[in-house]
Amino acid sequence: MYDLGIAIYIFSLRIIALFNEKTRLLLHGQKQTFRILSEQINRMEKYIWFHADSLGEFENSRPLIEKIKKERPKYKILLTFSTSAAYETHKNYIGANIICHLPFDTVGNVRHFLNIVRPQMVVIAEKPLGVNYSFALSNNNTPAFIISAEFHAHQRYFHWYGMDYRDVLDCYTRIFVKNESSRMLLENHAINNALVTGDTRFDRVYEIFEQQKGLPLIERFVNQTESPNTRVVVAGNTWPEDENLLLNYFNHTPTLKKLIIVPHEMRPSRYKEILSKSERRTMLYSQALKSDVHTADCLVIDCFGILSSLYRYGDVAYVGGGFGSGVHNILEPSAHSIPIVFGPKHQHSQQVSDMVTTGACIAVQNATEFSQIMNALLSYGTYKQEVGEKAGRLVAENRGATERIFGELRGYLKLV
Repeated sequence: MYDLGIAIYIFSLRIIALFNEKTRLLLHGQKQTFRILSEQINRMEKYIWFHADSLGEFENSRPLIEKIKKERPKYKILLTFSTSAAYETHKNYIGANIICHLPFDTVGNVRHFLNIVRPQMVVIAEKPLGVNYSFALSNNNTPAFIISAEFHAHQRYFHWYGMDYRDVLDCYTRIFVKNESSRMLLENHAINNALVTGDTRFDRVYEIFEQQKGLPLIERFVNQTESPNTRVVVAGNTWPEDENLLLNYFNHTPTLKKLIIVPHEMRPSRYKEILSKSERRTMLYSQALKSDVHTADCLVIDCFGILSSLYRYGDVAYVGGGFGSGVHNILEPSAHSIPIVFGPKHQHSQQVSDMVTTGACIAVQNATEFSQIMNALLSYGTYKQEVGEKAGRLVAENRGATERIFGELRGYLKLV
């Protein structure tokens, strides 16, 4: 049944690719994988295979990749992605020796992939690989690990219809989980290979925070040298629902001087949509390079790679997704010790829910709550500072997962 589902999924993607550029890129990348591997894999070398489904999961893997490269430099790193966005963004990442798409989870693909790569170890970010990959690794006795994993009772592994998927979790040598509640949930379902090590994302966001560089154009936009009390909101990974909320407030709140929006989807139609909703002077980042950017009130970022550096300029961060499928990464703004606001849907992450409970960030249910919270944060410096400091402490106090995981892996990393 699972293999039939994979076949239907692949067939559906081929239909969708006729109309969708992202899907065409994905299928094109899939076609290139075995050629890339055949040309670049060296049988005389030993490979550690890292896999990340998405951009966010790569950020979980990156600290451990770089730790292994430093401590065990003779190992080669193979990095695979499941999405075209993640691959296109990081295909030139210098920490990996080979980067490609992961072939779809068919029996034939899995056998061919593993026969070429023959990994010494496999590290997966956040969640297990597909059924065929997982069981093949187990059958081959390949040490395989999941890092920065988090589990909840509503996931399919823990329901009657998810028995086959739950068996997949037993295929892994160790599952390194973020928190004790995840370990206990697994143990209650007779999965005893979990160890609480924390979240490697804390290490990554702190590293980014320490290495951040100034953005001269943004500094001109916020105009802080001339107006040190300028109120700035940085909104990252936004969707239309988030932008409706933000821009309605922004259009009617002159005390909020500057707004920076980084949409989750980077495409011209989305930029046009945002520009049409703003009633104040708004420009794209790419246009601002040639304009008097300080005269604008709202800046829409139409390039990749600068969101983490933008948060340093904000009095408040707004993180999108909370009015859709779930809030996006809130740790990057947390490192900057600024208040973080987002929509109500955050229950998919125990980490985020705990931050809400402790007051390190704020979830709003609707536009009325959003306005009230924003007015308070932008008007009362003590309140803003108190919330921001809680968020900053959370990041500083939760570093160290990379070292703990590497300590557990050290026994599998023979000196070569």
